[in-house]
Amino acid sequence: MEYVLQTNAVRKEYGHFKALNGLSMNVPKGSIYGFVGKNGSGKTTLIRLACGLQQPTEGEIKIYGVGHRDRAVYKARRRIGAVVETPSIYLDMTAEENLKEQYRILGMPSFDDIGALLHLVGLENTGKKKARNFSLGMRQRLGIAIALAGNPDFLILDEPVNGLDPQGIVEIRELILKLNHEHGITVLISSHYLDELSKLATHFGFIDRGKLVKEISAAELEVACRKCTEITVSDTKILSRVLDKMGLDYSIKSDTHAEIYGNINVTDLTLKLFGEHCSVQSVNERNENLETFYINLVGGDKDE
Repeated sequence: MEYVLQTNAVRKEYGHFKALNGLSMNVPKGSIYGFVGKNGSGKTTLIRLACGLQQPTEGEIKIYGVGHRDRAVYKARRRIGAVVETPSIYLDMTAEENLKEQYRILGMPSFDDIGALLHLVGLENTGKKKARNFSLGMRQRLGIAIALAGNPDFLILDEPVNGLDPQGIVEIRELILKLNHEHGITVLISSHYLDELSKLATHFGFIDRGKLVKEISAAELEVACRKCTEITVSDTKILSRVLDKMGLDYSIKSDTHAEIYGNINVTDLTLKLFGEHCSVQSVNERNENLETFYINLVGGDKDE
């Protein structure tokens, strides 16, 4: 598998404070990678290191396989577009003027692509309206347009829907999906909106106290979060035989405890077990989502 970003045992210290403590992660090419963690867990620090805004204390960061100590990393980083914390826009300029300024900074040969870029982010009709009069969602989309000015194939977004209203969140979601599906751009998203991330991400990385505690694909997460019925019976050997006949997926945890996955008819199962002289002592349904998976993984509330 090809990766656009890899970190190996990365540490970042500010005096005695360890912002990152041996973090290792892998962002696959073509993915939408949801980067999940509490406030202060190290998400923005990692993003700053990936963009070259800071250097790690220890460890290695690779961009498209090029290590951060290699001179060629400067060329590799030109393939990155980023919106870190807040969009970097000139409030007294229009959307088009903001993009022209960014094109000048990047040394782009012409402004010919600006119209298409404004159309891509849904700002083609803003005309002479100054950015200070934009909604928060429009400013965020302009920030993304500026990040896309150099035609990157890796986009890093730090809390892209923070503070947006429901309509603004939907617009950013649709834009990210379009960039990924139609333009092949790999996207790394740091976000507190776990329900929103679950609608976007193909991969997840969970960070806690500067360490990556879990990396998992969306498909693997779906299996981990699927509906589960915990059942305690007098004999799981009998339970196993009955579940096999019913064609249900399950996992035997002990002589008396098992987990059954998917939707089941509890009454039907209980009657079948009764016919086999197996008693049901307790039944408990569990249906995890991304938020409960994360809380169970790191403990406590999602923010501290």
